[in-house]
Amino acid sequence: MCEVSMNIEHIKKVDPVVAEQIEKEFERQQNTIELIASENITSEAVMEACGSVLTNKYAEGKPHKRFYNGCDHVDVIEEIAQKRACELFHMDHANVQPHSGAQANMAVFMAVLKPGDKVLGMDLSNGGHLSHGSPVNFSGLYFDVKSYGVDEYGNIDYENVRKMALEHKPKLIICGASNYSKIIDFKKFREIADEVGAYLLADIAHIAGLVAAGLHPSPAGYAQFVTTTTHKSLRGPRGGITMCDEEFAQIIDKAVFPGMQGGPLEHIIAGKAVALLEASKPEFKAYAEQILKNAKALAQGLMDEGMDIVGGMTENHLMTLDLRKTGKTGKDMANVLERVGITANKNTVPDDPQSPFVTSGIRLGVPAVTTRGFKEDDMTEVAKIIASAIFSSDNELGLHNLRERSLKLCKKYPIYMRIGG
Repeated sequence: MCEVSMNIEHIKKVDPVVAEQIEKEFERQQNTIELIASENITSEAVMEACGSVLTNKYAEGKPHKRFYNGCDHVDVIEEIAQKRACELFHMDHANVQPHSGAQANMAVFMAVLKPGDKVLGMDLSNGGHLSHGSPVNFSGLYFDVKSYGVDEYGNIDYENVRKMALEHKPKLIICGASNYSKIIDFKKFREIADEVGAYLLADIAHIAGLVAAGLHPSPAGYAQFVTTTTHKSLRGPRGGITMCDEEFAQIIDKAVFPGMQGGPLEHIIAGKAVALLEASKPEFKAYAEQILKNAKALAQGLMDEGMDIVGGMTENHLMTLDLRKTGKTGKDMANVLERVGITANKNTVPDDPQSPFVTSGIRLGVPAVTTRGFKEDDMTEVAKIIASAIFSSDNELGLHNLRERSLKLCKKYPIYMRIGG
């Protein structure tokens, strides 16, 4: 259980309208089972760092090479964050300034590519990310992106990736995903990249906490570039990190600033530093181990209830419900789940007949509920609630009863103990 107190006394005095919404959001988080795979619950220490006086400091540039004076202390903090990121992920260099995972990826694009260069990335509808080449994102708008996907079993077809690489000769290959439930073979990706003379970027935003805990193979030693967010399974503040081999350190730093963003968010960087320290502790490994147990229990529980899971299993923190046989859409069923107190997101499935705005799937992840303290038996109950809600989505009384069951779990594992003045 994450026992955190939140003091919003000053906000209540200055801006009661915003304070009211913060309190309502607190109640929503407290009374909702959070299964959005990209969300988590930070520690009190991380939140304090993000809400500290560091938010007042402007610090364009790198530590000790700033464009502003008065940066002595933020220099130390940023260097601490860099060192901890390198140690945790076994990389030579880390830039902790990117504001998000997409910008962490953008830094790599800007460092080693020119507009129009060829890139091979994972298709968004098959589990990739917008910044891996989606035509509506910078990555697809300014670069020639070819996309690989998964096979009928939900696995990356590495031989197909190799064939595409040999055919298109990309300058950059991206591995990593926003919705892929299997172990990623970074060694195979590096072999493919070497065969065609491409750089390899491993985006571990979703699995960073598992990699840090040694529970998922690391891309270190295989990928020249490793990017991550800090707010998913890593359980830190919202932000990104771009890591690389030493030979690319200078061009990555230049790509981040002045290439794509100005002053870094030093209060968030402090939160990253704290989260990286927390992720190095034995307690975090135990947490990551529980993530894997909870994910497997949820997937098995859903299948026991007659639900289909893309790939038939999970090897990490997430999974995707395939709703096609139910005749229902991800958009509608995500809304139904919200009514029974479970937050998830609609998501495409491979070869989805629905549009990305409707979808035939729902993505589910367990980092946040694991932080709350949920165990395997609780995940089995969650699976039963989900399946019952989907199979009886028109039964108002049934949905009300399911809401009571989810609320019971929430009360069993409170996230924050107090909010107010």
